[in-house]
Amino acid sequence: MKFTTTLKIAGAAAFITTTVLTHAAYAQEETIKVGVLHSLSGTMAISETTLKDTVLMLIEQQNAKGGVLGKKLEAVVVDPASDWPLFAEKARELLTVDKVAVMFGCWTSVSRKSVLPVIEELNGLLFYPVQYEGEESSKNVFYTGAAPNQQAIPATDYFLEELGVEKFALLGTDYVYPRTTNKILEQYLKDKGIAETDIFVNYTPFGHSDWSKIVADVVALGADGKKVGVISTINGDANIGFYKELAAAGISADDIPVVAFSVGEEELSGLDTTNLVGHLAAWNYFQSADAPVNAEFIKEWKAFAGEKRVTNDPMEATYIGFNMWVNAVEAAGTTDVDAVTTAMVGQKYPNLTGTEAEMLPNHHLTKPVLIGEIQADGQFDIVSQTEPVPGDAWTDFLPESKVLESDWVELKCGMYNTDTKTCVQLNSNY
Repeated sequence: MKFTTTLKIAGAAAFITTTVLTHAAYAQEETIKVGVLHSLSGTMAISETTLKDTVLMLIEQQNAKGGVLGKKLEAVVVDPASDWPLFAEKARELLTVDKVAVMFGCWTSVSRKSVLPVIEELNGLLFYPVQYEGEESSKNVFYTGAAPNQQAIPATDYFLEELGVEKFALLGTDYVYPRTTNKILEQYLKDKGIAETDIFVNYTPFGHSDWSKIVADVVALGADGKKVGVISTINGDANIGFYKELAAAGISADDIPVVAFSVGEEELSGLDTTNLVGHLAAWNYFQSADAPVNAEFIKEWKAFAGEKRVTNDPMEATYIGFNMWVNAVEAAGTTDVDAVTTAMVGQKYPNLTGTEAEMLPNHHLTKPVLIGEIQADGQFDIVSQTEPVPGDAWTDFLPESKVLESDWVELKCGMYNTDTKTCVQLNSNY
């Protein structure tokens, strides 16, 4: 009798254990997996780690609201380690092994272009949150950072019209984003009457640290008394050495102003900014933006990440993209990539500067353009701000691009030639 009772108890326990495990496995299967594809080590970790943390905060907040479609979101974090081919490997792993519904990731354009063939082959979905050179439009990517007409061109206009800059030093890290952006800017400056001899272009490797000769060359550019300005597409931790060399050379913003496209609050948080006051950055958001929604976001971020942590533009782009994706999934009633992609176009969401972002048929956002002056505390004083500007996938300032249009709704093409009325190609192998 005792033996039988023991068997019954053991059997009941096994049943309960099996049931619990089954429910646990079922619950695990029912999560929606979100891939986080950002460098947590290497030269780009200075910028990208914060974006990983941003996605984790947004997931935590969304789960507190009940998740998406009644399911919890589950972050799958990988580290491509600032190794561009590794981005492609990690993206493939996220899509084929982890079965993520969406990926938020990449910073440099070379990492994004490494990922493009993978997500187009496997029909994945990537939200790319950083300003870039344009000249691209993939059906599988939503570009929530700035295109050149939402950052580089307005910043150049500010130098020409507000600061009276007559000579330009285009300094960049040696990869596709700075080279393509500067190709556009060189042509734009020439169209504005700036002589080719008054444009100095220089590229340095990732992680470059010896800036003495380059800074000396920039100073020499103004030997004739004409005002020189620096347009910086320097990326990652190389910015630290560049700004330190400017300070060591005694160059102030009054002497030679610098406008940076890849330096925000996060990059400045590790620097003594005393000697950088007055230098500029062009973005679509600054932490100093005066809007109630921004004040709430900053409060939530500091509560999540720590009181000393700052916010920046790619964080806002991540925030907008994430929330638009949530709303598109809810509207589509599924995480199916094709359905979500269709539902994404036309999505509107408040940005953190007090206006509204809208996703366009070319998979780019409307974004305001802000110019900010570096302050001694590492924040920016916003000296110029526009109404939201529609992002342009193909620049109007290169003849080969001026005829191209991206429209994934009516034309169903990211590279449509308006002269020949044909879709040049669908895949992003340009």
